[in-house]
Amino acid sequence: MDRLTVLIADDHPLFRTGLRALLATMPEVALVGEAADGAQVERLAEQLQPDVVLLDLQMPQGGGLPAIRAIVRTSPHIRILVVTMFQDDDSVFAAMRAGARGYVLKDAGDDDIRRAILAVGNGEAIFSPAIATRMMRFFSVRTAAADDVFPELTESEHAVLRLLATGANNDAIAARLGYSPKTVRNYTSNIFGKLQVADRAQAIIKAREAGLGGGGGRGG
Repeated sequence: MDRLTVLIADDHPLFRTGLRALLATMPEVALVGEAADGAQVERLAEQLQPDVVLLDLQMPQGGGLPAIRAIVRTSPHIRILVVTMFQDDDSVFAAMRAGARGYVLKDAGDDDIRRAILAVGNGEAIFSPAIATRMMRFFSVRTAAADDVFPELTESEHAVLRLLATGANNDAIAARLGYSPKTVRNYTSNIFGKLQVADRAQAIIKAREAGLGGGGGRGG
């Protein structure tokens, strides 16, 4: 049986060394390269065509999210497992939207990381327990809140509206959600039409009256 080929992408030499040692204990995989920044991992992924990329989100030269998008766009068969210290909702969901197939934390045990590598390499989606718990809580809260208030909006439109209600501009929303500014403009236009408001200010007022963006409801 052919071994899974793996490319490591992390800007910390010590962590790359640790991953290299871990992979050496796995007869099912073969390390084919290492990258220290976003631009380098994009080049190596295209050249080496690994089965799996172990990728950190915080790297110089573009960072992890643009690298995920570029790799998925040019080589959709390559599966990306995010290995990072960031466990906030924004990072997790931005990575998933960009095309990552799994998300584990750097402080996970060796056995957990081994399982994640093999799972992603075999086409599964996998998350470390802490990330899975956050995802369940996130979707539970969403279902109980904004989705019930504006059921006509799609999930992506809800995400844009929540940030819109905080006063964030389109560029900031795009950066937070991992979308292009043009995509955010399109979603914003859709929101205006569905909420029957004329402009951004009216949309913000309507969203805050519904309890989004920290503005609170009207009470009563």
